[in-house]
Amino acid sequence: MTTTSLSRTARRRWWWALWGLMAVLAVGIAAYAVPPYLTGDPADSALPLRPDVALHYLSLVVHAVPGGLVLIIGPLQFMTRLRVSNPKVHRVLGRIYMISIVAGSIAAIVAATYSLDGFPSQVAFYLLTAAWLYTVGKAYQAIRRGEVQLHRIWMIRNYALTFAAVTLRIYLIIGMAVRASVPELAFEDVYTTSVWASILINAVVAEYFIIHRTLMPLARRRQRHDSAPAAQNIEEDAAPIHAEKKG
Repeated sequence: MTTTSLSRTARRRWWWALWGLMAVLAVGIAAYAVPPYLTGDPADSALPLRPDVALHYLSLVVHAVPGGLVLIIGPLQFMTRLRVSNPKVHRVLGRIYMISIVAGSIAAIVAATYSLDGFPSQVAFYLLTAAWLYTVGKAYQAIRRGEVQLHRIWMIRNYALTFAAVTLRIYLIIGMAVRASVPELAFEDVYTTSVWASILINAVVAEYFIIHRTLMPLARRRQRHDSAPAAQNIEEDAAPIHAEKKG
């Protein structure tokens, strides 16, 4: 009993520690990456721009602002306390989240089209945008059908893709540190590797989390639920036998 309680307490603390780290990183990257695109000055862009395409800068602005909003809203949507005590707030934030993804995705397609980061990175951003839209669409369909657990699973996948904006920058920092020791390593290679790693690793981590945090607990609860009636039936079948022995 004590061991189980301590185990649950440890898991809860571990969960809140991970949530806190995710929230801090999300807010930090949003605060760092979005403001340069609020000035209206293309010179403040963190990414190289095509000087002859005004739409390139505009697409980055339209992508950055809702993208930053999605980064900040995401951690709040995973708070059970908020979902239970303020379901209306959860739903409103969810609608803002979904609309922001749609707007940010349209802009991301345009930005990737005019990107100067190379074809491999363009392909990665196209795939990321498609997966971003697909997962939020599946999450919306699930909640409309009342499938809450399935909705949560798709939202985990979606936010893992959203969080690629954070892990991309972490991998870039690591890659640039490696590049300082390996001068022949080109920046384009570091950037392309960071882009793909941020997408693929986040997707794998999301599936691991879904299996161990959502699917396995559900399976255990279902197993306990199914075994309880079976045990009850065994006891009921055995009752007449015991009665005959006593007789």
